[in-house]
Amino acid sequence: MSHHKKKYSGISTLFNSAITIFKQFLLLGVIAFGGPVAHIGYFRRRFVDELAWLDDAYFGQLLALCQFLPGPSSSQLGFAIGYHRGGIVGALAAFVGFTAPSFIIMFCLAIMSLNWLDETWMQQLIHGLKLLAVIVVADAVISMFKSFCQTNIKRMLALVAVILLIIFPSSITQIGLLFTAALYGYNKNASLPQPSTQKICINYLWLAIFCVILIGLVYFSDTSVNVEIMKEFFFAGTLVFGGGHVVLPLLQHSLIHLVDGQLFLAGYGFSQLIPGPMFTLSTFIGASTWQGASFFGALMTTLAVFIPGFLLLLSTIKHWHLLCERPKFNEALQMINACVVGVLAAAWVQPVVVSSILSMSDVFIALGGFYLLKIQKWHLVKVSLVLFLIQGVKFSLESLI
Repeated sequence: MSHHKKKYSGISTLFNSAITIFKQFLLLGVIAFGGPVAHIGYFRRRFVDELAWLDDAYFGQLLALCQFLPGPSSSQLGFAIGYHRGGIVGALAAFVGFTAPSFIIMFCLAIMSLNWLDETWMQQLIHGLKLLAVIVVADAVISMFKSFCQTNIKRMLALVAVILLIIFPSSITQIGLLFTAALYGYNKNASLPQPSTQKICINYLWLAIFCVILIGLVYFSDTSVNVEIMKEFFFAGTLVFGGGHVVLPLLQHSLIHLVDGQLFLAGYGFSQLIPGPMFTLSTFIGASTWQGASFFGALMTTLAVFIPGFLLLLSTIKHWHLLCERPKFNEALQMINACVVGVLAAAWVQPVVVSSILSMSDVFIALGGFYLLKIQKWHLVKVSLVLFLIQGVKFSLESLI
C-alpha cells in the first residue's frame, strides 16, 4: 500500500509543479510585450530575482544555449526553465502557458481578417500593418547588422546574401547561403585549438524524433497542401537564427504560392503588437490557409514551427557547454548570423517595401514612424497607434473626396 501511496504522491507533486509552472508562464504570456529581448528580461526578473528557481549563472548558461541553437530563442529559454523546474512535463507547461495568450489572439485576428478582408476599413488596417512591418524590419536589420556584422568579412557576407536573394529569390537560395556561411566559418581557421577532448553526448532519442518528423513531412508533403504547409513551418523552425524577425523571409519564399501576400504581412504586423512569442505568426497563417478546420490548422502550424527548436534543445541541453567551447562551431555560428542579416535585409526590400510603399505619403509615414521608434524611442504600440490614426484620417479624407 505504501508503494502505491508514494506513486500517487509523486504524480500529485508532478501535477502541482506543472500547474505552478503553467500559471507563472501564463502570466508572462499576457504581459510580455516587446519581443525576444524583452521576454528574456521578464524571465530573468521573475525566475531568478523573484522566485529563485535558478541562479543567475545557470540562467546565463541556458540563454547561451538557446541563442546557439536555431529556433525561437525566448520560447526555448522558457521551455528550458520549465524543464529545469519540472522535467519534460514542466517544459510543456511553460510552453503552453507562455504561448496560449498570443495563440488565441492571433487566431481571432486571422478569423476577423478573413471575414472582413474585402471591407475598405480592413484594407486600410492591413495597409497600416504593412507600413508597420516596413518600420519594424528596418529596425531589426539595423540592430542585427550592428550586433552580427562587426568585421569586414561579415559585412561582405551580409551584402552578398542581400544581392543574391534579390536576384534569385527562393528558399533554396536562403538555405544554400546559410549552409555556405556555416561551412566557411567552420573551416576559416583550420588551426584553431579544440580545448575539450571530452566526447559530446547527444540525447539521440529526441534527435531521432526530430529526424522522423522531418522525413515524414518531406515524404508526405506531396499528398496534401496541409502537410506541405506544416513541412514549411517545420523547416522554418529548424533554420531560423537571429530571432522571430527571420521567420519572415524563411516563410515568405516557401509559402508564396499558398498564402495571400497581404494577409501574410498583416499577420506579421499583428505579431509585433501582441504579447508573447512572435512565432505565433504561424497561428495566423495556419488559420488563414488550412484546408479544413481553421483552429486545427492554427494549432498544427504553431506546433510545427516550435517543435524543431525544442527537440534540438532537449538533444543538447545536458552537454551543450562542450560544443560551445569549440571555436570552430562558434565561428560557424557567427557567419550564419551575419548571413541572416542579409537574408532579412533582402526580405525587407522584397516583399515588405515593394508591396507596402505605394505612394509618397507612404514613404513619409514610414520615415516618420521609423523616426519615432528608433530616434525618439517610442514604444512600438504607440507608433502603431499613430500609424492607424493616420490611416483612419486618410480613409476619411478619401471618402469625402
